[in-house]
Amino acid sequence: MAVPKKKKSKSKSRSHRAGAWKLGSPSRSLCPRCGSAKLPHTVCKACGWYKNRVAIEV
Repeated sequence: MAVPKKKKSKSKSRSHRAGAWKLGSPSRSLCPRCGSAKLPHTVCKACGWYKNRVAIEV
């Protein structure tokens, strides 16, 4: 196995691991009733529908 010649400093190893903490943008889906973009599994802010029924009055 390969063995590193020199010790990696704390700042180098921590900055190397920092890439795993990046967050991606949230996914979007289209409302089947009005067609506006919304977050999945949430009430549509434009028309107030969720799972083929009115969830909130808009």
